[in-house]
Amino acid sequence: MVDTPELKRRAAELGIDAIGVAHAAPYDGTERVIIERKERGLFGRLKFTTAHPEISCHPELLVPGARSVVAGALAFGGCEPERPAGYGRLPRYTWSNAYAELRAKLEQLAEIIGGEYRVLVDENDHVDREAAVRAGIGFYGKNTMVIAPGLGSWIVLGVIVTTQELAHTEPIAPGCGSCTACIDACPTDALDEVGVLDATRCLSYWTQVPEPFPLEYREALGAQVYGCDICQDVCPWNRGPEKRQEGVGEITGAHVDLVAWLAADDGLPPGMERLYVPRRERRWLQRNALIAAGNTRDGGDALIAAVERLAGSDDAMLAEQAGWTLERLTTPSGP
Repeated sequence: MVDTPELKRRAAELGIDAIGVAHAAPYDGTERVIIERKERGLFGRLKFTTAHPEISCHPELLVPGARSVVAGALAFGGCEPERPAGYGRLPRYTWSNAYAELRAKLEQLAEIIGGEYRVLVDENDHVDREAAVRAGIGFYGKNTMVIAPGLGSWIVLGVIVTTQELAHTEPIAPGCGSCTACIDACPTDALDEVGVLDATRCLSYWTQVPEPFPLEYREALGAQVYGCDICQDVCPWNRGPEKRQEGVGEITGAHVDLVAWLAADDGLPPGMERLYVPRRERRWLQRNALIAAGNTRDGGDALIAAVERLAGSDDAMLAEQAGWTLERLTTPSGP
């Protein structure tokens, strides 16, 4: 069995960017918060780890005899290249499959640790953020993201719940101070209550929920076709990591061809299969692409033709959205 210092050394050898250990004990405070915010309707229709806090906040129940929760973080990102005309933008965490990479690394680390274990990465059965904070990987930012010193919030998280007893690592103090950059930058005021996200006012939520996109939030989405990075883009803790990424590797997954997304009749676009899309239906992504097209207005005749086709669709939701977009594309001064 490895001790915690050896665990950190082996994790670094595997390419895990941060590692820490917490006790396999109930996340009582987090469970109460989830229940309270659910009662207030702050999660909207999305569930994920908030659906069953009696499970996701109890790592001690995930593996019989669990003693430790090993939390790991893997950095992602890179510098976004210039967005071509007629293209929409994806959030940074989708530019590579960092979740799959972290899962593979944690599986290797779990074999080194030994004992009975379960690896959980981006799964509804566990609140990864709470484990990362308890294990000292980072602290909760005012935008509810985990911020890790030296890595910022451009990280994916996962855990190993294990029967092995490991010395825990200490949590670190919150580091936002008086900064309110994320709160001030959110165009829909989804972070008005510090440290609390109102998902029903969050752009990322609306790109994923199976409902028509609210009219009052459409312009704020800009060129985004899925998710939203605004509250992280402005975070001072991310400036150092972003600076170190300049000139490192070529980013190929940041943008998508709006015409291609709008013209296809079925199936999810390449690369989107691993992301959450309601009922795996392309129409929700096409809804987002229509909004991006109406906001960027830079796709030319091919984009207008693709939008016109959907404006005549039997799908009432897409037809309405396409009408909004078509008006913006064909009105020089906009609405």
